[in-house]
Amino acid sequence: MSTHAKRERLLLADLLETAGPDAPTLCEGWTTRDLAAHVVVRERRPDAAGGILIKQLAPRLDRVMAEYTDKPYEELIQLIRTGPPRFSPFSLKPVDEMSNIIEFYVHTEDVRRAQPDWSPRELDPVFQDALWSRLERTARLMGRGVPTGLVLRRPDGQTVVAQRGAPVVTVTGEPSELVLFSYGRQSKAKVELDGDEDAIAKLHEAKQLGI
Repeated sequence: MSTHAKRERLLLADLLETAGPDAPTLCEGWTTRDLAAHVVVRERRPDAAGGILIKQLAPRLDRVMAEYTDKPYEELIQLIRTGPPRFSPFSLKPVDEMSNIIEFYVHTEDVRRAQPDWSPRELDPVFQDALWSRLERTARLMGRGVPTGLVLRRPDGQTVVAQRGAPVVTVTGEPSELVLFSYGRQSKAKVELDGDEDAIAKLHEAKQLGI
């Protein structure tokens, strides 16, 4: 059975192929070529991918990213489609689903929502629940640097605290939209914010959301 992560992987590859190598994305400063290189490096070059989170490893990541960005665009897309090599932990279905469902969903929307004519996708409830389950685990990490209290709320009332503090801003939306908001795509997320006006303004401008 195809997993959510595999489905989003293939959709991302198709979107990157259709958009071409020079299309904009929601990742500041990145074209579709840069985004494709990032996805491949993350899965295939663990010796460099640590630079995504560890500042001391960032120079090596930059060098490896430059190497992959120079590869033929079609090759990058094919590497995304075929997935990680067998020696990679990402090749294991449970690890792939746990680690990549948000990764590929967010980057798929990075391509889609950078286009002027985009519209939200209709996602099935099972996928929404899967995204919510991952968000519950990562919300505190994503919201650790925001300047206000932050609560994420589904339309059915389920909530998760992303940051403790006051004043509190409550962000309401479907899990898919809350994921985008929490991962730094505030301007493109279809959510409603409730709370102190100054706190909401600060949250909209916050650069600390996400990794």
